[in-house]
Amino acid sequence: MRQTRWQPYNPLWNQLQQLQSEMNHLFDRWDRGDGQTSVTAEYPPLNIWEETDALHVEAELPGIDLKDLEIYVTGERQLTIKGERRPVTIEKGTWHRQERGFGAFARVLTLPIEVNREKVEARLENGILTITLPKRESAKPRKITVKAE
Repeated sequence: MRQTRWQPYNPLWNQLQQLQSEMNHLFDRWDRGDGQTSVTAEYPPLNIWEETDALHVEAELPGIDLKDLEIYVTGERQLTIKGERRPVTIEKGTWHRQERGFGAFARVLTLPIEVNREKVEARLENGILTITLPKRESAKPRKITVKAE
């Protein structure tokens, strides 16, 4: 028979250590250690909605220059938003905190419907990127006439 020492708080202690480890891992993904945060995989945040004729994507991109932004539609159902937000440089003074992330980013989305990639339009205004993706004719709802006899 194997003998072990009874430790009433061991399971609780192990759970607390595991929680601490997971929290450290979570914060390590964001904090670069120099008071700055990095751009995460969820950047830019998006809103996507569908209307009868088109799919709309809205992305928050404050402080980005148009020359640093690329948008691709691959096939009929994949949208890629790539770019880079450059860090702000200051001539005089010292940074105390810099929470707005910077760096290269890429967001690849599988769209819920097929779109006509030849007619996609994009507009950047006041830091909001709006992309209009018209539906392909085959993805649009078709009204069926019911005949009576």
